[in-house]
Amino acid sequence: MITPKQFNNGQCVIMDGEIHVVLYTQHKRTAQRGAVVRTKLRNIKTGAVSEQNLAPDALFEQAYIDRKALLYLYHDGDVYHFMDQSTFEQYELRENLLDESVKYLKENTELTVDFYEGRPIGVELPVFMDFAVTYTEPGLKGDTARGGSKPAEIETGATVKVPLFVKDGDKIRIDTRTGEYVSRV
Repeated sequence: MITPKQFNNGQCVIMDGEIHVVLYTQHKRTAQRGAVVRTKLRNIKTGAVSEQNLAPDALFEQAYIDRKALLYLYHDGDVYHFMDQSTFEQYELRENLLDESVKYLKENTELTVDFYEGRPIGVELPVFMDFAVTYTEPGLKGDTARGGSKPAEIETGATVKVPLFVKDGDKIRIDTRTGEYVSRV
């Protein structure tokens, strides 16, 4: 058990039966109410971020998260298959656990999976990934009335905004956290 005074950024705690990651913590002392610990927490299951003022002596259970580097193999319906390259053990993850990460999964991509008590709870893709553009409308020279970008479909089926000069078959780099175009490769 730990108190909010002991919280560190990146630490996982269990609040209200759910696992939260501590994003920010600050100790505040007020003259009228006494000490308070202001925290910003992200719920691992829902991804929702909340700010809370906690009593410095409240007790919370610390969650120990195991992180494993896994290789994405393939998907079958809404089940995605991964393999630990050191032990060759295979894991199956449902699509609802992957959330937005599904849009950027390509075969043979190495990613990090978080485990709590032996079961997967979250997936972290590499920050930047390279994709081939499978379809995009040709950009017209001088057409900047729409902000200089157009939609493009990448090899995984996701649609991203790209500059007008990108054409079919180009390799592009995407920031998987935001889904934004970074550069041509």
